[in-house]
Amino acid sequence: MSFLFGSRSSKTFKPKKNIPEGSHQYELLKHAEATLGSGNLRQAVMLPEGEDLNEWIAVNTVDFFNQINMLYGTITEFCTEISCAVMSAGPRYEYHWADGTNIKKPIKCSAPKYIDYLMTWVQDQLDDETLFPSKIGVPFPKNFLSVAKTILKRLFRVYAHIYHQHFDSVMQLQEEAHLNTSFKHFIFFIQEFNLIDRRELAPLQDLIEKLGSKDR
Repeated sequence: MSFLFGSRSSKTFKPKKNIPEGSHQYELLKHAEATLGSGNLRQAVMLPEGEDLNEWIAVNTVDFFNQINMLYGTITEFCTEISCAVMSAGPRYEYHWADGTNIKKPIKCSAPKYIDYLMTWVQDQLDDETLFPSKIGVPFPKNFLSVAKTILKRLFRVYAHIYHQHFDSVMQLQEEAHLNTSFKHFIFFIQEFNLIDRRELAPLQDLIEKLGSKDR
């Protein structure tokens, strides 16, 4: 969770998305942080007894956005139009951006541009009260799960780009433990609720298997 980065540099790529204190979602976030602190990530991602699945996915999606925001924020100086002229995850995977609204036809762009589009788009979804209601008693829309799956699928691409193109910089900055813990948490969460198609995970499949086997 983002509390892992507590006292570290607070540099983020986009403004942090806060969950309002005193709300039920804030309590859920605190519960997640407490269970995460126990060190058992498999257990930490499970739906707490009696809680709503959509709300649990919403709280964690916001938190993963904040984590990736912070992780990418630490390496933005290394991810440039020149060093990363295309958004890729190794030589076999390249991503083109489309959001279905402003950009309907996928466009090829640099990694910093793609990630800017992506994080801005995610931010817009998280700020939309009709999609991510923060008030008690306001129901989640029928399409919530498919929106959350698209958000998580796209956030995965930022992890994939960082691991494939910038892991040396991450190690230089001594941030690899944070990156690995964050990614492991993300993977265990999406596996627990089957939120990303296995084919989408292919760029980091070896790492995913390694993280999973370490936990058995």
